[in-house]
Amino acid sequence: MRESHIRDALRRIEDIVADATGTTLPAEAEKRLINVLAGLAGERPRAPTVENFSHREVTILLADLRGFTSLSAAHPAGIVLEVLNRCFVTTSEAIVRHQGTIDKFAGDSIMAIFSGAGDVHRALTCAVEMQIAMHALNADHRSRQLPELYMGIGVNTGQVMAGLVGSELYSAYALIGEDVSLTSRIEAFSLRGQVLMSESTAARCGDFATIGEPMEVYVKGRSARMQLREVVGIPSLGLAVPRQEIRRSPRIAVKLPFSFQRLEKKIVLPERIAGTILDVGYHGVLADVAHELPLFSEIKLGFELPLVAHTADDIYARVVKRAEKKGHQLAGLEFTSLSPESNSKLQLFVQMLLQGHEVN
Repeated sequence: MRESHIRDALRRIEDIVADATGTTLPAEAEKRLINVLAGLAGERPRAPTVENFSHREVTILLADLRGFTSLSAAHPAGIVLEVLNRCFVTTSEAIVRHQGTIDKFAGDSIMAIFSGAGDVHRALTCAVEMQIAMHALNADHRSRQLPELYMGIGVNTGQVMAGLVGSELYSAYALIGEDVSLTSRIEAFSLRGQVLMSESTAARCGDFATIGEPMEVYVKGRSARMQLREVVGIPSLGLAVPRQEIRRSPRIAVKLPFSFQRLEKKIVLPERIAGTILDVGYHGVLADVAHELPLFSEIKLGFELPLVAHTADDIYARVVKRAEKKGHQLAGLEFTSLSPESNSKLQLFVQMLLQGHEVN
């Protein structure tokens, strides 16, 4: 197929798109389509060059499924694929409905791009509708005895470079820039059923959405902390996020040794008992305590936070859950008191673990 034929096919496709959507293809999309047509014709596409790239402001939406790894391990592949496909069909429909572009699927996550006029409003509406759709999908799954899936969503607005990367043999469209990585960091803080957005998105949001109080978080690669906002709903559209997570903070699996002392009549007993923290959040931990602790009993605990060089030895907690698993006594501990310094260091520790820092 000669270049003139490829250009003719491109014009026909553009006419079809314009008739169906009322808009024309942007320059980046034309370049991608030319490579596709050349590949179908058996021609070697041109290697991507710097001219392929454009700088533009976009709003990025990243949605990630929570608990997908454990779901995969607990159910047959056929059920996992059915549930995953139903989830992605639902979320993809919301993205297309709000004129977003699906950038990529990556395992159990999906990234979408919104650009042009009203990009922030469309992205936030899409995010809220995705959570509403997931809520309805889970209700259907319960009725059909299928496993439920939950989603965390991060939204960020910023500058990106968009274009083709690769070689003459293979090239793909990609978004490059700090704001792409930042969106992933934001999404990592979201809880099940939650939508979080960056400061830049919130600044462009105005009073379009109902949002929560700012929360300061550590973001890997940034010297200063940044603020995130939770999207609660969009009043003008009658939309509200049906939150699923009863936890008040992210939780992450760890294996941290700790010691604790029991309390009797508010007196700390001298005996120290060793245990292991199995997961940690801002307000509590799940611990292997070796000894059975009575429900609602109180303890004082202490442990090292190696990533932030802090010893948290002033934490008091209450046993709010008990379980036995493979001969181990597990206790869910809810913090009842800790110093401001330990609280700040603990939150930083959790946030660093969420973003890939490893405990040596």
